[in-house]
Amino acid sequence: MKKYIDTSFFDLFKVGPGPSSSHTIGPIKAANDFVEKVSGLSRDKLDKAVRLEAWLYGSFASTGKGHGTDRAVAVGLLGEQPETCDIALLERLLQDEDEVYRPAVKGAPKLVFKREDIHFVDGEHDFPYQNTMVLKVLSGSSVLFEKTYYSIGGGFIICEGEKPEEREMPPYRYKNMESLRRIVEKYEIPLAELLLDNEKSLSGNSTEDIDKKLDFIIDNMICAVERGINTEGILPGPIGLQRKAKEFFERSNALENIPDRFLGMLDAFTLAASEENAAGHMVVTAPTSGSAGVLPGIIYFLKNYQKVSDEKMRAGLMIAAAIGFIVRHNASISGAEVGCQGEVGVASAMAAALLAYVNNCDFDRIECAAEIALEHHLGMTCDPVGGYVQIPCIERNAFGAITAYNAYLVASVGDPKMQKVSFDEVVEAMLETGRQMPCAFKETSRGGLAVCSICG
Repeated sequence: MKKYIDTSFFDLFKVGPGPSSSHTIGPIKAANDFVEKVSGLSRDKLDKAVRLEAWLYGSFASTGKGHGTDRAVAVGLLGEQPETCDIALLERLLQDEDEVYRPAVKGAPKLVFKREDIHFVDGEHDFPYQNTMVLKVLSGSSVLFEKTYYSIGGGFIICEGEKPEEREMPPYRYKNMESLRRIVEKYEIPLAELLLDNEKSLSGNSTEDIDKKLDFIIDNMICAVERGINTEGILPGPIGLQRKAKEFFERSNALENIPDRFLGMLDAFTLAASEENAAGHMVVTAPTSGSAGVLPGIIYFLKNYQKVSDEKMRAGLMIAAAIGFIVRHNASISGAEVGCQGEVGVASAMAAALLAYVNNCDFDRIECAAEIALEHHLGMTCDPVGGYVQIPCIERNAFGAITAYNAYLVASVGDPKMQKVSFDEVVEAMLETGRQMPCAFKETSRGGLAVCSICG
């Protein structure tokens, strides 16, 4: 592990199709990378290449059907990118077992794949990461080329045997909350300014370009909420779960009691984005697709009801990103690795920090808000019923948003100096909890609600 954090905002916040960043965005990116590598093979190998295969292991195998991993692999092999993916194409892929697909490989006219070429390998495996995919190009039974990819949460992938991308050393190097605090105090620099300077160094983008990209992320979050509160119907899959964000929004908006109306509206906004994710539509990883309702729900409320400025919202999103960076660097944001505490729990912490910032809290209270939110998600399992990101995932996002708001309130009215537990300690506890959590409770749908519910 690197000694300091060098993650870009736009590595953490990715636009792409739901319902799971590790199961959809990650595989699409891996397939894109594989297509590019295969296109660079020798003319002799490309002439011999006739079939392409994908082998899915771990949680890919146990919940991949419900998460749409097979279609994600297919659409990535066809050249679609996560941010611009044709959702209609994605939804209709692999319906016909006899349909033949030609991957977007240059110079391989005979190379094809079919639905039967995407294999789900259930059971234990020896790969170092839970979500593993092996892609192969074959000539008859002979393997001409293959690569192994790991999807490690939030749409991040690792290609086995390849070193991480080397980036410019950021001007402010931190690895956790405590070191970030020391830098802020040493240089007497506002936290948002520090994070922006690091982003400019890491990405090479100007402040104007970064602002545009942050606006793009925020706009996509808001669009997910707006689509959700204007859509009715049944979500995909055998559960037959009815969307409820639209009705929830309408009923909450009519409540006379102001506190009830506020909570109901926040629930509705979060449910809306989560239902869009469950439908496989475009969302933003925040930090994952499975938790893609928490931050959008909060941001939609802040922009439309509290009229927070664009400038402050961008800065708040940067603060939220720093929380995600620290957790990812020191623990995990993958449900397959640490359970839902690493997804909705981290999203709640990110949202709490954003709320504290836009409401003019200082560094201590921002940390305190994030710590409280994450602390009260410790031990949360990832147990999707039927392998679909629907039950309990959609409502869990709504509760994560409410917890975030309450964590901000507790931090803002309390004295941070009385807080006995630091954010770094909670992150350490989350990692240790995840390590001790049985695999049945980490995205495999083999434990918890997934086996106790009659929907399963």
